[in-house]
Amino acid sequence: MEKTKLKAWIHAIRLRTLPLAFSSSLLGSFIAFHDKSFKWSVLWLALLTTLFLQILSNLANDYGDSRNGADNPERVGPERAVQSGVISPGEMRLAVILTGFFAFVSGILLIGEGIGYTVTYKWILFLVLGTGAIAAAINYTVGKKPYGYMGFGDLFVFLFFGLTGVLGTYFLHAGHLRSDLLLPASAMGFLSAAVLNLNNMRDIQGDSRAGKRTLVVIMGPDRARYYHLLLIAGAPVTLIVYTIVNYSGPVQYIFLLTLPLLLMHLLSVFSIKVPAELDPQLKRLALTIFATIIIFGIGLIF
Repeated sequence: MEKTKLKAWIHAIRLRTLPLAFSSSLLGSFIAFHDKSFKWSVLWLALLTTLFLQILSNLANDYGDSRNGADNPERVGPERAVQSGVISPGEMRLAVILTGFFAFVSGILLIGEGIGYTVTYKWILFLVLGTGAIAAAINYTVGKKPYGYMGFGDLFVFLFFGLTGVLGTYFLHAGHLRSDLLLPASAMGFLSAAVLNLNNMRDIQGDSRAGKRTLVVIMGPDRARYYHLLLIAGAPVTLIVYTIVNYSGPVQYIFLLTLPLLLMHLLSVFSIKVPAELDPQLKRLALTIFATIIIFGIGLIF
């Protein structure tokens, strides 16, 4: 494989998004470890499955936006693989199919390690959820009516990278759920939606011209900033409430160490007026979220 094409594939995978993908599986696993219901096999397979799902989402997004006109010369951020011409639409479509297959196989193994390989109603439920996650990753920008072009991207990210990612991982570890787990799961959903919102704030001009009606396009840049504020603020608030409900020691509040980073991020979002200048904030926010989840987990374990 030529170096240029290899580099294009690496860009298409979008490595900077991967820490965020791992965060929901890690959060559910940290809580399961704290509850003494942890399984190493579930952790590794959950991480592998979310890795495939995130890569699938990125590749499908590259393919879909190139076909629908959202990837155009006016687009800001890193150049897409199909847009650049280095990777053909057919090659990207094949990559989407293969990655979706790997995500499905990994998901089946994850379900088996979590609740067994005997087909039960729980097994079928997780199969439906997993298949739904694969479909959601693809249909964000692919298909006749991609939901990302109708303003539903944030909702699906909240549901799959937040609620389903955290609650599903915990259930596969522990075999049960608690109502208070909705708090950390919602925190993860808020943060995941914030990353998508930031991405869409950066791309607002190109998306608007291409007919991609993201929430940012619908709301406009000013309201999108306040929506972003609510998403970012919602995460520490729900984590604090969860910590109060499950309090066992002050070390549990150690995750608040990343609060200044989130505040600095918000200040940047409100001060930046040129959409293209938001691009560096994407990587910083993803890494801050990952650090928040890791530190939150450390507080639970110790």
